[in-house]
Amino acid sequence: MSADNLDGYDLKTALVDGLIHEDVMNTIIDLTQDIPTPLTDMIGSGTHGNEYTSWVEDALAAPNPLNAAIDGSVSTDNNAANGTRQGNHSQISTKRIAVSTRANESNTIGYAEEVTNQVSRRSQEIKRDTEAAMLANNASVAGTDAVAGVSGSLQSWLESNSNYASDGTAGAFDIGATGTTVTTAAVNGTPEALTETKIRDVAQSVYENGGDPTTLMMVPTVCRKLSEYMFTSSARIATLTSETTQSETAATAKGSVNVMVTDFNVILTFVGNRLQPNYDWATTDANSAAFLIDPSKLELSYLNGFRAEKEGKKGLSEEWLINGDWTLKVLNERAHGVVGSISNAATVTL
Repeated sequence: MSADNLDGYDLKTALVDGLIHEDVMNTIIDLTQDIPTPLTDMIGSGTHGNEYTSWVEDALAAPNPLNAAIDGSVSTDNNAANGTRQGNHSQISTKRIAVSTRANESNTIGYAEEVTNQVSRRSQEIKRDTEAAMLANNASVAGTDAVAGVSGSLQSWLESNSNYASDGTAGAFDIGATGTTVTTAAVNGTPEALTETKIRDVAQSVYENGGDPTTLMMVPTVCRKLSEYMFTSSARIATLTSETTQSETAATAKGSVNVMVTDFNVILTFVGNRLQPNYDWATTDANSAAFLIDPSKLELSYLNGFRAEKEGKKGLSEEWLINGDWTLKVLNERAHGVVGSISNAATVTL
């Protein structure tokens, strides 16, 4: 019967692309743009004025229970002490955009102008890159006219309060071979299961060094496994419960733990970070680190903030460069801790 009519199928298949406007929703559905940057959002923000920015880390001397002097005596001791100057190198992160005149003028789906869309999207990406870089295992690198400067990541700083496998080593701030001050990347060693004991040991070490961490940041897989462990007989911490009422509202089942009160009143909020890379992110290694963080002792510092600059017009295209010059300031590495060498696949144990 349809052969006797000019029907919708005829319109759709006419010539090359048909004669019917496609029914396309004028919206772009993207889940990634709403992913938060937990570390960036919780730490401080500041500025610096050179490629290398430094600060002084200090600590009080250990208490002396035998601090006693003879009445009338003249002390010959000199208890003056200096702090330690430390610093990090600045890192330039970029995203380049080139859009043709026709693409920019076309009637596109979900937005009015292609350049505006590209600047917005790539700006989100560069901020995600920064979050991931701060939580990676990157040694700092002094920039030259031939080598890109790299900001030493959090893991490369944490030496005092660290727990790695027996064949792993912590990162550290040190003097490089050429006299430049740099951080060295940690050595993961043989990955093993995260344990409650390791978390408590590092929390105690941070506390004894004067720190007050509030956050335990991990990749999502490890965060889930830690929460699941809290309900086991080994943990003896939580039980599965449900809240019920006489009202018509649905009952709420509680099946996760997101706060842990360790010894010495160190209270850690669990934060699963979807942007935190695995330990060896370049080879998608399924091993990671968990960070005990005091946000007040970290700062994302900018030599210049992220900005979009129009480079110019080349023929029938418009070119833009999104860029930012930034570094991570670990104001006192003893305020934080790290449990490294974590096998993401292993079950958390006592």
